[in-house]
Amino acid sequence: MKDTELLHLLALHRMNNVGHINAKKLISHFGSATALFEASRKDLSQISGIGAKRIQEILDPSYLKEAESELKFISDEKFLVTDYKDPKYPSRLKQCIDSPILLFSRGNIDIQNKRIISIVGTRKITSHGIAFCEELVENLSPLDPVIVSGLAYGADITAHKAALKYNLQTIACLAHGLNQIYPKVHYKYVKDIEKNGGFMTDFCSDANFIPKNFLSRNRLVAGLSEATIVIESAEKGGSLVTADIAHSYNREVFAVPGRPQDKLSSGCNMLIKQQKAQLISSAADVVYFLNWDIDKEKQNKQTQLFVDLSPQEQQIVEKLGSLGKAELDVLALSCELPTSKLAPILLNLELNGLVRPLPGKQYEII
Repeated sequence: MKDTELLHLLALHRMNNVGHINAKKLISHFGSATALFEASRKDLSQISGIGAKRIQEILDPSYLKEAESELKFISDEKFLVTDYKDPKYPSRLKQCIDSPILLFSRGNIDIQNKRIISIVGTRKITSHGIAFCEELVENLSPLDPVIVSGLAYGADITAHKAALKYNLQTIACLAHGLNQIYPKVHYKYVKDIEKNGGFMTDFCSDANFIPKNFLSRNRLVAGLSEATIVIESAEKGGSLVTADIAHSYNREVFAVPGRPQDKLSSGCNMLIKQQKAQLISSAADVVYFLNWDIDKEKQNKQTQLFVDLSPQEQQIVEKLGSLGKAELDVLALSCELPTSKLAPILLNLELNGLVRPLPGKQYEII
């Protein structure tokens, strides 16, 4: 992308009244952002839905001056800028009608042909929520998913840290420019996140951190991924907004259920009740609902005639061998294991080509 086109895209991106949907409409009409800024007032007035207020904003020279400063900042800091027409623009985000015309990023992000999931939840995450998030990420790690979240307190930073712990790529979506980190206490994770993942935002460097920016950040979290997982949430909160956005994008939404009396489970329970989210209790549920094809992982592990199994794995294989096939709950009862412990063991056996899942949360020996 030439600097001239980027300059005009930056100017258009900064406008308050145009918006991303109208910006794409205008670029489509004129062929480029540069051609748009070369258009006359008469040319602009002939476009349906672009009123006098928006036309005045496009003709305002101050936006180009601001864009020049932003372009210099991007060049000096060596941040990556991707426009919505670029083949490297995240493919799932591109499908969203309100996706930003420009995306700013830093780090070592590689999400081409990757499984991507978002993990969100309350800022006041409990020890139970932390344990579930860490176990979920650990058990999904053989499938190498990219973990997306918003770098906030609680569930967000827990998800990022779990991804780093299990050597998974993680992306932090920001509600401000790349020249700052909020909350500041999470600055200590910046280098590790940039080493295996990075940061994304659609805000320019002079954007102040204000609450309304969270909505824009949340749509990135939802739009980048094929599924959004809500760990814990009260009846109101940013994670429910992200879940609603994901649902509006026709993406999968998963929620971890809890006891009715638990305040931080009420939001998850509500999502499930409203049929906006699928109930999950383990990583195996995520794999099942997303219908992730693990044939490649099976090939990479190269199933052997004699596989070294742990005592629990051996017990499960023998039990399935005698039963032929069994539901998850029945197998858990037979093996005297809680489903939370059984599900990840079954996933590992599946990756080794020893068992396979069936509809209705059943499993059988291969």
